[in-house]
Amino acid sequence: MSRTPNIIINCGEPSGIGLDLCVFLAFKKFPAHITVMANQEALKARAKMHGKKINFTKKQKPHTGDGSIFLIDVPYKDNVTPGSPLPRNSLTQIKMIDYAVINCINKNYDALVTLPISKEVLSTVNTKFTGHTEYISNLCDTTNKEVMLLANKKLKVALVTTHVPVSEVSNLITKIKLINVIKTLHNDLKKRFKIKNPKIIITGLNPHAGENGNFGDEELRIISPVIKNLNKKGFNLIGPIPADTAFVPKHIKEADCFLAMFHDQGLAAFKALSFGEGVNITLGLPIIRTSVDHGTAYNLVGSKEIEPTSFYQAISMAIKLSK
Repeated sequence: MSRTPNIIINCGEPSGIGLDLCVFLAFKKFPAHITVMANQEALKARAKMHGKKINFTKKQKPHTGDGSIFLIDVPYKDNVTPGSPLPRNSLTQIKMIDYAVINCINKNYDALVTLPISKEVLSTVNTKFTGHTEYISNLCDTTNKEVMLLANKKLKVALVTTHVPVSEVSNLITKIKLINVIKTLHNDLKKRFKIKNPKIIITGLNPHAGENGNFGDEELRIISPVIKNLNKKGFNLIGPIPADTAFVPKHIKEADCFLAMFHDQGLAAFKALSFGEGVNITLGLPIIRTSVDHGTAYNLVGSKEIEPTSFYQAISMAIKLSK
């Protein structure tokens, strides 16, 4: 009989829909022990906005969806205002991330599921905070080794660069960087997703993948040589493919994963095809971390328009990867 995974969930920015999703979670069954990090009073108030009441259990048990939550009650400096983030609560959010990651590293939890935070707000207390993924990687002592992967049942898209200005992307794409990203992606597709020889389609950086250097030479200088070199070592890489034709149905059917050069190049296509159904997975870490594919959505707080599918998929993926 397999062991029940132990999952910790960070509610994220409390003024966003993270608390709403935690309310919905109380009534959704999952085959796992689930611990939620959030403020109890704020969670009660958010539940009331949805006409629901949550029970807080004192002992952890399998998550049956009976309206109860096993909670780590987190204090905030200011009362939570739905839809309006308060910078004074930012330090608490960072401490929550620290706690969850450290306890995953120490094997107290099998996986971490994170809900949306506000990079703008958190950067007010930590000017070096560029994103959830990068911060968690730093805590895991794997800085610059992390790879962002968005996945659903039909499509996986990874990124070479993440939260950086487009003007800096070209300089960041070096042979060493690209090799490291491809190796991490290849290894984790094998290890985490049990794909024996993953077929990865790699986009070019420039329009038409540079068209033999007419629209940029990164493909000729960097991307193509790396692909050829790694394929000689047994990798299964295709590319560089022009980004505007990479995500056509034929390629989606054939590929195990896509690798895009920068954030919007890959995620615009992914979210157009599956927004609200995707999972954000951080590869290259010693822990399992999944997240939703959307932001804080302040305008939806307390409403009936909140769609929890991505959150549920993130939990299911964390459970799957924990086994």
